[in-house]
Amino acid sequence: MLITEILARNARIYADDIALVERDPAAATRREISWRDFDRQANRFANALIQAGVTKGDRVAQLMMNCLEWLPAYFGILRTGAWAVPLNFRFEAETIRTCAELSEPRVFLFGPEFIERIEAIRSDLAPLAIRFVFIGPEASCPDFAITYQKFVAIADDCEPLVPLEICDDAALYFTSGTTGHPKGVRLTHRNLEHACYIENQHHGQTRADTFLCIPPLYHTGAKMHWFGSFIVGGRAVILKGVRPEWILQAVSEEQVTIVWLLVPWAHDILIAWENGEVNLNDYRLDQWRLMHIGAQPVPPSLIHAWKKVFPKHAYDTNYGLTESTGPGCVHLGVGNMQKIGAIGIPGFDWECRIVDSNGTDLADGKPGELLLKGPGVMKEYYKDPEETATTLIGGWLHTGDVAKRDKEGFIWLVDRTKDLIITGGENVSPVEIEHFFMNHPAIQDIGVIGTPDQRLGESITAIVQLKPGSELSVEEFLAFADPLPRYKRPRTVHFDAVPRNATGKIEKPKLRSKYGRIDA
Repeated sequence: MLITEILARNARIYADDIALVERDPAAATRREISWRDFDRQANRFANALIQAGVTKGDRVAQLMMNCLEWLPAYFGILRTGAWAVPLNFRFEAETIRTCAELSEPRVFLFGPEFIERIEAIRSDLAPLAIRFVFIGPEASCPDFAITYQKFVAIADDCEPLVPLEICDDAALYFTSGTTGHPKGVRLTHRNLEHACYIENQHHGQTRADTFLCIPPLYHTGAKMHWFGSFIVGGRAVILKGVRPEWILQAVSEEQVTIVWLLVPWAHDILIAWENGEVNLNDYRLDQWRLMHIGAQPVPPSLIHAWKKVFPKHAYDTNYGLTESTGPGCVHLGVGNMQKIGAIGIPGFDWECRIVDSNGTDLADGKPGELLLKGPGVMKEYYKDPEETATTLIGGWLHTGDVAKRDKEGFIWLVDRTKDLIITGGENVSPVEIEHFFMNHPAIQDIGVIGTPDQRLGESITAIVQLKPGSELSVEEFLAFADPLPRYKRPRTVHFDAVPRNATGKIEKPKLRSKYGRIDA
């Protein structure tokens, strides 16, 4: 069933039940909408897009912080037959421009946080004739955009009669490769549908469950985990903020049963409890049944500590990629605590292989590349046939991750051949950071790697080789990084020679061996 049809069904059957809640603790506000309102808002936005000339196969971009309007807008886009193009709200202006030039959206929906970034690239995007829709206070709307309220004002809330098939294209999600340039992952309605079934199979959601959504909705992970509740009419609570007390308040007051956390947030909750900053007895937490983590390496010590504080919680970890429509192609499974440290077993309706460089399957215990096959595999990298051809071979998705399988069938990650750093749940390209610092007049060479971090999963470490006779302090190096987004700034700096092989490539394994790495 198309996820747009699942929404319509929920609106018919559970019309007055609450579907979405938005909590903004900093502003002390709470908003909610029913399944009927969710459905009608999606229809209204869809019809407004159609009136604006959007047709099946067009693209509509979303650059928004998490909010109550995010999901109705997303479903509205899908109902037009256009592709939803969610953009990372941490993207800088130039990256947004690159994504827009690739996706060529007819309409660009954006929030007030992004006005300056859009203004900086608007002249570059002029040839695309994009219609900008501003979702924010009317007084803040820039002159090149129309407010969301005005955009949908003359549209009705009847479901548009656009024929959709399960194999139709549905979305274009962007991911960063080792070159630092975002790649567009083309997903179909079948991909999105499978995300609903796999998540429900893994975590057994019912209509009585309430899912706490904290990660950004542009990620496949956040939405796709909630999809398991969505398919059975379970509600979602969108929390704007990650303070431990805010998370616990939301769980308590909304009677949340399922929480998906990133490693830093789980770590912060435990620290707040240890320091006496939060008293668990102040909250109603007995109904909280499942805590699961994904998007980055999970320290086993964290989960053991968590289970001491929350012994009744079921726990799961999930492995996935944007190219696999998010999480769950490999998962630990809620009954496999004895295997903490592994990413787990193949998910529902997924197959996994571990192969050598020739594509030959390897025996248990032998490390090789992890390959995936299942209904969540992307259609392609949009407008990138060469990268698609090296990633999708014979129906198998080549992850670029090195893994091994134990004799009981559990898969353990060994290394990531693509060298991406995953810090706080965000993918960071070392090449992008290296190129940035090569603009410093004192730097001759630089290698950037991820090193273990209890809170973030991985921390960004820079190995800096100075030009002969040059001097540079750690403080001066870090000050040079100020223009970078905070999550892309190195936290540790070593001054040393940067090893390169005969073809000029940085020998990252040597740097990891010397300065630390995450082991399986």
